[in-house]
Amino acid sequence: MAAKDGDGWAMCGRGHRHWGLHGASGLLAVHHDDDGTPHVLMQKRSWWSHHGGTWGLPGGARDSHEDVVASALREAREEAALGGEGLRVQGVYLDDHGGWSFGTVIAEAQTLLDAAPANAESAEMRWIPLAEVTERRLHPGFAETWPAIRPLLCPLVIVLDMANIVGARAEHGWWRDRAGAASRLLAEVSALARYGLRTPPEHMAALDPWYPRFVAVVEGAARDAESPDGVSVISAPRSGDDAIVAAVRDRRPWERVLVVTADRELRERVTAVGPAVSVTGPRWLLSQL
Repeated sequence: MAAKDGDGWAMCGRGHRHWGLHGASGLLAVHHDDDGTPHVLMQKRSWWSHHGGTWGLPGGARDSHEDVVASALREAREEAALGGEGLRVQGVYLDDHGGWSFGTVIAEAQTLLDAAPANAESAEMRWIPLAEVTERRLHPGFAETWPAIRPLLCPLVIVLDMANIVGARAEHGWWRDRAGAASRLLAEVSALARYGLRTPPEHMAALDPWYPRFVAVVEGAARDAESPDGVSVISAPRSGDDAIVAAVRDRRPWERVLVVTADRELRERVTAVGPAVSVTGPRWLLSQL
């Protein structure tokens, strides 16, 4: 294993030649402005490179020791002088060609981060409003995957009805130590936040892996539950359902929300907030722990 040991041409199952012996990856940074308009960071490739003069993502060959996210962040640093600061990885869209794949790492940018050509492979780096992306002459690979990737750019927040999920889990003796049962569940959700989700609910397209933001609402005797890394915990002063509805309403306008609960009345209340809100039952979450 060595740096740049992925450099080289490979053939995929479709009979096409691609750069990257171990596959390749790129970073799709997206920033939503105050009006909710998304902008994506795009690279214009130097004229001499493969598909020179086209627009796509900073990216390239993945080394044998790298995962897709590490590779994409490295390539963004090498080609666009872009560090990992100010970026939150949302997930990976994997375009598998059979024996060769390209991983698009979607990351939310806090601001329109400074980016500039950092090596000879980039002719220009520019933040482009989402509606103008297809007006460019696009790299063929990016153009092929863009229709599938575009709907996945909005960040996802998963709001957990902890009382309902703990009850559905039916852990032995949980009702005698609600705070302890909630703390154990939160610790496992923290691991999911760190390593990523693999299986979305049936009604929802998602990335693989997928790194949503988790918000957990605890109430009553569980309000003393410990708050782990990767999970924002809301201690409801009174009604947990009211706190969940408030958390859904407080989302940023461009965020999608998935509420995990089996409570029928709560499901009706949160889906009434707007079309960006959906619901799934505790079984979906518990199956991934």
